[in-house]
Amino acid sequence: MSTNQNYLIIVESPAKGKTISGFLGRNYVVLASYGHIRDLPAKYNLDSLIADDFIPKYEVIQDKKKTIANLKQYINKDTIVYLASDEDREGEAIAWHLIPALGIDPKRTKRIAFHEITKGAILHALEHPRDLDVNLVNAQQTRRVLDRSVGFGLSPLLWTNIKRGLSAGRVQSVAVKIIVDREEEIRAFIPVEYWKIKALFKNPTLKAELVKLNGKNITIENIEQATLIENNLKGNPYILTKIEEKPGFRSPAAPFTTSTLQQEAGKKLSMSVKNTMSTAQQLYEGNVQKTIPNHEGGLITYMRTDSLNLSEVALEAIKKLIVNKYGSEYGLDNYKKYTATSKGAQEAHEAIRPVNVNLTPEMLEPYLDSYQYRLYKLIWQRTIATQMKPARIANTIYTITAGNEKQYEFQSKGSRIVFPGFLSVIGKSGDDVILPNIDVNTVLELDTLEKEQNFTNPPSRYTEASLVKKLESEGVGRPSTYASTISTIQARGYVQTIEKSLAPTATGELVNKYLVENFPDIVSIDFTAKIEDKLDHIAAGELDWHEVLKDFSLNLRDKIKEKKGVVKEYAASRILRTIGIHPETKQEIHIMVNTYGSTLVMGNKDKGETIKYGKIPEGVEESTIDLNKALSILSLPKVIGLIDGKEAKVNIGKFGPYIQLDGKYHSIPRNIEILSVTVEMAKDIIADDIKRKLERANNPQPQGEKKFFKKKWTKK
Repeated sequence: MSTNQNYLIIVESPAKGKTISGFLGRNYVVLASYGHIRDLPAKYNLDSLIADDFIPKYEVIQDKKKTIANLKQYINKDTIVYLASDEDREGEAIAWHLIPALGIDPKRTKRIAFHEITKGAILHALEHPRDLDVNLVNAQQTRRVLDRSVGFGLSPLLWTNIKRGLSAGRVQSVAVKIIVDREEEIRAFIPVEYWKIKALFKNPTLKAELVKLNGKNITIENIEQATLIENNLKGNPYILTKIEEKPGFRSPAAPFTTSTLQQEAGKKLSMSVKNTMSTAQQLYEGNVQKTIPNHEGGLITYMRTDSLNLSEVALEAIKKLIVNKYGSEYGLDNYKKYTATSKGAQEAHEAIRPVNVNLTPEMLEPYLDSYQYRLYKLIWQRTIATQMKPARIANTIYTITAGNEKQYEFQSKGSRIVFPGFLSVIGKSGDDVILPNIDVNTVLELDTLEKEQNFTNPPSRYTEASLVKKLESEGVGRPSTYASTISTIQARGYVQTIEKSLAPTATGELVNKYLVENFPDIVSIDFTAKIEDKLDHIAAGELDWHEVLKDFSLNLRDKIKEKKGVVKEYAASRILRTIGIHPETKQEIHIMVNTYGSTLVMGNKDKGETIKYGKIPEGVEESTIDLNKALSILSLPKVIGLIDGKEAKVNIGKFGPYIQLDGKYHSIPRNIEILSVTVEMAKDIIADDIKRKLERANNPQPQGEKKFFKKKWTKK
């Protein structure tokens, strides 16, 4: 190490460090801790915490010992160490853990933070260091220990009562419950029939819908009512009796927080929460595809924030851009400032915005990858729009009456944008609907009269975006953790993504059932939200974190002891729900969870019946399994027909679904549902499988790769 080096700056990621290094002189070395350097010991659990009088113990993470050794090389008695981790609970804790892990003198340690990675922001932070925020550290410690206590306390019970490899979590289990509850709502939903009557006029063309009868809003419940109205309307004149034009306004949305960015990126860009956060991290660090001319550093401010603030400097820059790019009539007379409504919002931070609004998306497109460009464009547009005037809209309603006493009232609606305002940057959602120019009291010429059957729809499944919105509105977890929460419940096999929506698996439903029955507080939205509220109070220095740990831990320990003391075979409860009764055997068919995952089971041992299992094929949505589909699965292996005079069977084996023909086995691709395979499809699948096997035979693996997979099973 050079003797001239006096300053060490420790950040979380090497990408951030590389960017910051470019702003500083030779006396500064910028290195990364790669996240947390210390954590609770691997086997540290609820009993350990209680034994330690609620003072958690930590140890250096095994794979971080090399990182620590490298950091220590750059520290001597004269070194000033700047701890520059992110300015949130996790970042504060990372900085706090670094001091004992590196054995550095706290007096020669300074805490710095910045919300954007620009030269000005970095230099300002170095000139204005602060002390470590111990309250933030304690909030993080509390959160970490609580999560460990729940996970290590409840997971073994899931292994005993359901199957190994399962886990519970303070936030993840609530997220699963929310998804399961919505699925139960969908299953219980009974569609309600209703009808619409629509009139299509000609010369000029106009479409209208029946909305009132005798001055009251109309509900048409069945075809009989619809037919009666249709008959009553025949031969009656239709007269345009009223034209209304009502002014309307559309205002821009607030600047992005972490949560709203995740939601909007999901809706508009079809980006997962995880992809959104990783892409935002790249934009924040300036880790982009190509070097941007005349620009150093990051492109957006810190992306983990629940603040709606925009700095005075940013507001002034936005105002100038609006005037220059769109015209002075589009800008606000005074800056518009937004107030966060979420619990525990950190108003001292900024919202997510471009660090330089003059770097338009069009200018940056050549230097960003597709995800980076689309997300930056979304952030840029949203930021500019916040300081633009609302859009003015003219809403037009034509009222058309019919019947001998004009008792039937139809409406036709149109709208047009009078002044686009912020829509000039965001873009219009749909085209103007311009109604034809018709005078009041005009008799309209009916072309056709239609009756249309409809049914009410069940509630929609949650998407990642709507789940984030739900979690935030309920005060469960924090936006910075939503990505990892959603990834966890998917990785555990509790939730599956079906057409961009989240549906529970049988395993997820069973785990939720067990936790609801035995630990209702853990999966209670209110209880979990109260814990988050306590963490906020700890962070604000308003609550003793040891007392929170003590209260939660002792209660949890007692509940776990209670459940351990009850000898209960939960195997019966592994049956999730009953599908129906086999029409021939009269045996009940259930969906259950066993060691191998979700499966169908038919028969009852207690009744002396033969048990038959049917593995649910990959790609078959569990929630859609009805009696007919269950019978098809239980019929496997099944002969689907003859190929070259020989029986072709489909079945599910250890390695997935397959076709059996003439003593040979051919894998069915994952994108093909086994129950849909016909003889003709089977011929194509077999031909493709044979072709793949020939290609592998003609292009064998290199010798080294073969050795990698080869194992010796010789007994000693």
